[in-house]
Amino acid sequence: MRIVVLVSGTGSNLQSVIDAVANGSLPLDIAAVGADRPGTLGVERSASAGLETFVVNFKDYSARTEWDAALLEKVASYAPDYVISSGFMRIVAPGFINAFEGRYVNTHPALLPSFPGAHGVRDAMAYGVKVTGCTVHFADAGVDTGPIIAQTPVAILPEDTEDSLHERIKVAERELLIQVLADLARA
Repeated sequence: MRIVVLVSGTGSNLQSVIDAVANGSLPLDIAAVGADRPGTLGVERSASAGLETFVVNFKDYSARTEWDAALLEKVASYAPDYVISSGFMRIVAPGFINAFEGRYVNTHPALLPSFPGAHGVRDAMAYGVKVTGCTVHFADAGVDTGPIIAQTPVAILPEDTEDSLHERIKVAERELLIQVLADLARA
């Protein structure tokens, strides 16, 4: 199974995938890792691991449609079985979703359908729920919508801050992503 991973930040989920592939516990090929802006730690981690990387810098395009087309062309050039959005903070165009329909996997730090969007952890805490978690799902044209593949609950502790809760969710998210990718590779 070939994947392309899209990141916008540190790539901590990605690092767990890189490690699992390197130690032989995850049978897949990371064809490339891409980002929407230069200088991401996720791309640096990938390059250090000897993976092919690319950047389709959102700011290099005068129109959103041009960026969407460039991202689609670049990702498709790797002929991935799945595209993994792991901390990729851009909403992709319907054309991208259609090109990878049923093959575009997203991670999210909340138990969807609750608390979609860029601030799932903060929103869960503000709402006062006692349990949140993480979701891996097939992305569709909505924001953090699409068929749920798997979820892991994470309790919100009385002493939690947004940062401490987010770190605990990331631990669960890494494990969940590895399990989902292993299941997809076996399918």
